[in-house]
Amino acid sequence: MGDHKEQQPVRVGAAVRRRRRALELTLAVVAERSGLSVPFLSQIENDRARPSTGSLEKVADALRTTAVELLAAADPACSVDVVRGEVAETDFAPRVRSLVRGHHQLHASEFTGDHDAGREFQHRNDELLYVADGAVEIEAEGRAYRLGRGDTLYLTGGVRHRWRATVPDTRVIVVAVAEHIEAVHDRPR
Repeated sequence: MGDHKEQQPVRVGAAVRRRRRALELTLAVVAERSGLSVPFLSQIENDRARPSTGSLEKVADALRTTAVELLAAADPACSVDVVRGEVAETDFAPRVRSLVRGHHQLHASEFTGDHDAGREFQHRNDELLYVADGAVEIEAEGRAYRLGRGDTLYLTGGVRHRWRATVPDTRVIVVAVAEHIEAVHDRPR
């Protein structure tokens, strides 16, 4: 049993969809350019079909890229990755460490100690803050919240916020939908 990622087949669907949307193309346009059917392209984007090398090259040409680039941007079909805990340091300096490696739909980080409390955040997608130890004050949309050990705060995408630790050795876990995911439509302000 290792802590490494096993080699898995890739899911190219999300990469195809991201590229198509970045170019603001419909499935119908990609179908016309590639000579493939709309239903087949939809199955590729939803990872219900694995395109042959030839089909992937046709899709790549239609998206003005290469099959190699699409594969490089693809997600693993499934993965298991262990991120081991770090040995606690005795200097009590603020630290942040990523709890998820690689390019995924979720990002998770652990903040230990304090950080720049003056820094304001505004993320495109939803986010959850969980206080594992200690306590924090969070300002979000003009309101202040005090959270202690075991408390969570959920923020929808676009909410401006800042936070600070109010006791030493505070640990906060932040889990957020990755910025490259189109999980939220722009809301009118």
